[in-house]
Amino acid sequence: MPETTPRGLTRLAFGGDYNPEQWPESVWQEDVRLMREAGVTMVSVGIFSWALLEPAPGEYDFGWLDRIIGLLHDNGVRVDLATPTVAPPAWFYREHPGALPVTADGVRYEFGSRAAICHSNADYRAAAANITTELAERYGDHPALAMWHVHNEYGVPVSACYCDSCAAHFRRWLATTYGTVDAVNDAWGTAFWGQRYADFGQINPPRLTPTVGNPGQALDYRRFADATMRENFVAERDILHRLAPGVPVTTNFMTALSQCDSVDYWAWGREVDIVTNDHYLITDGRRTHVNLAMAADLTRSVAGGAPWILLEHSTSGVNWQPHNPAKAPGQMARNSLAHVARGSEGAMFFQWRQSRRGAEKFHSAMVPHGGTDTRVWREVVELGAGLDSLSAVRGTRTEADVAVLWDWQSWWAQNLAWRPSEDADPRERADAFHEALYDRHLTVDFAHPEADLCAYPLVVVPALYLMTKAAGDNLRAYVENGGTLVVSYFSGIVDEHDAVHEGAYPGPLREVLGLSVEEFSPLLPGRNVRVTGPEGAELGGDVWTEFVVPRGAETVWRYADGPIAGHPAITRHRLGEGIAWYVSTRLGREGLDVLLGRAAEDARLAPRADLPHDVEVVVRSGESGRFLFAVNHTGADAKVPLDTPGTELLTGEPAAGRLAVPAGAVRVVRLDG
Repeated sequence: MPETTPRGLTRLAFGGDYNPEQWPESVWQEDVRLMREAGVTMVSVGIFSWALLEPAPGEYDFGWLDRIIGLLHDNGVRVDLATPTVAPPAWFYREHPGALPVTADGVRYEFGSRAAICHSNADYRAAAANITTELAERYGDHPALAMWHVHNEYGVPVSACYCDSCAAHFRRWLATTYGTVDAVNDAWGTAFWGQRYADFGQINPPRLTPTVGNPGQALDYRRFADATMRENFVAERDILHRLAPGVPVTTNFMTALSQCDSVDYWAWGREVDIVTNDHYLITDGRRTHVNLAMAADLTRSVAGGAPWILLEHSTSGVNWQPHNPAKAPGQMARNSLAHVARGSEGAMFFQWRQSRRGAEKFHSAMVPHGGTDTRVWREVVELGAGLDSLSAVRGTRTEADVAVLWDWQSWWAQNLAWRPSEDADPRERADAFHEALYDRHLTVDFAHPEADLCAYPLVVVPALYLMTKAAGDNLRAYVENGGTLVVSYFSGIVDEHDAVHEGAYPGPLREVLGLSVEEFSPLLPGRNVRVTGPEGAELGGDVWTEFVVPRGAETVWRYADGPIAGHPAITRHRLGEGIAWYVSTRLGREGLDVLLGRAAEDARLAPRADLPHDVEVVVRSGESGRFLFAVNHTGADAKVPLDTPGTELLTGEPAAGRLAVPAGAVRVVRLDG
């Protein structure tokens, strides 16, 4: 069986993407000297190097790669070796132009960027298998090899192709999935608009149509595109497993970036030996550290709670947003250690040395354009020493308080065309609920709707438009057995084929919530509603309202104005040993805090009012002990209460009573006992 940790790595992973091919060999010795100075433990090599490794069809040049891997090994740096299949060479596309993907409106992309791949193309699949085989045979037993890195960021920037090869592959996928064309017709509801198919040969991808196409077809094509990328990953992984047994294989995910919404990471998490993730701060005015926490929580959850690796983030600014501010002093370490707190086995970056040419030359790096006489370099060296002092946390797991249900396939379905309101964004609700739980100092695990939830006193459903019957049964059993459930609007509406569940909304949630929804009443842009509750308490909502009819649930808040004034807005239903809450409008930050406070009381989760705002406190535990991480994202010094004394690992000082956490700093306490 492959290992689930990088082979030979005895400390936390620290380093980044290393692209020595961008530099003359005279620079390489300087690179490894600086890596030793910074405490680098692992680098990723070869991600975009196919054109150098195979400069012509079947002609290979591994000399430069032999030399750099040997140099890294001699200097104690482990290697995460990539298969370069994200970037086929120019000669490949000249010989096989059909491997370039085609858009839904029939435009074929050109060579000259990255990841321009039709994943159904047989020539691409064969070429990818060949280069992967060559690498595995040459380096599979190299003593520097820590793990394999297949491809790069699947789904970015292209996941779906609409060419004729994909059309044929899609038909085969449908035949395997459904068995008969009649089953496809039934799943897609093709009786509507006369879309019925007589045989599989009549089915094409959901290409450009005069108006909205079939939503069932569009949803299945998202599944097909994701499954096709995953087939290619598995093909490379299996070659590596066969030729380099015992070496773990991964590919870098991008779990929480909305730009990468084409990948069902629940499915991908089952295929990799180690879950790894890339995370970059989205600097659009929101609290970036909260999105970071969500990314780490979601990645850890995809890993089944096991440790994972942050394989890429940035030392400072990125280059691909409209505005790319630099990170503030100390923010690099704070971001890195916040990921470690939430389960990462280290912190790696894109990239080691900042490029002078190419599209990402203004993306920050561990060695910036200014070299070692820079703030960024000094912080890199300091971070390396800090991570070295935290080696004992390896193998421990982050302790969570609450589960948030999330399903990429439901996200795909809700974002198809012609929904009741384009402002009802499932990802926005997931972000908002996670932020509200973060502000209550509750650590979140994400979970698939059909997962076992019995370990969590509180489960939150921010948006689950698509819900299977099995998921509905799962939530009912969870509540009946004593759990507390919070469900937000427009959940439980359709099944896995985007067909509306029979009966009143919200389908499989009617009984657990003790209500039905007669009609949706989305609000126009700029419109707001007030909801009033216990002792006159008032909350605000926007975007969405519903005609809710209690059928056993009690009304806790009612609409005070708007198109359905007087109707229930937020309800609470006792079922068996547990309680289920339902909120039928989009609450703002204050409203979510009030709602989740009430639900937390039902779940018997003790309030944590003694913890300062924007100072996150997370615990990792395992055979090596319990470790409390306190991350201060504010500009003021803070104190965190310690129930158990211990030793602060970054400073080596004893810690007891109230732990002092300076402004912008991180403290990690190994708790006694």
